[in-house]
Amino acid sequence: MRNRRGKSQPQGQTIDLTPMLDVVFIMLIFFIVTATFIKLPGPEVNKLDTETDVAYKKVGILVAVTEVNEFWIDKKRVEPSALKINLTRLFNENPKGGMVIQADNESNIESVAKVADIARDIGISPVAISVEND
Repeated sequence: MRNRRGKSQPQGQTIDLTPMLDVVFIMLIFFIVTATFIKLPGPEVNKLDTETDVAYKKVGILVAVTEVNEFWIDKKRVEPSALKINLTRLFNENPKGGMVIQADNESNIESVAKVADIARDIGISPVAISVEND
């Protein structure tokens, strides 16, 4: 028998967005997990303006020396007596990475040299000093 109305019922024309949202969330999670985060030692350091020959990219340890000769590692102020212990711990966690000293423009050369001497005693190589390029 035939339907008396003569026309068939229109079916719903909707788009299912669930698979697309799943893909977007998976991509978001992937990019968050694989993003590299820049380590900052702590305080804002005013660096010297210089020109360098080769930029150093492989950083394992960052140490900041402030204008009042304070030492900062991983956003924490470190006492001079505990500097060697902290650097040894970080070097043991990542023995292949080098060290970069971010020295403030107003810091003493003795403080920067102290960090470099401790790094040399531990066996950290290479040790670089971060400067600001134009």
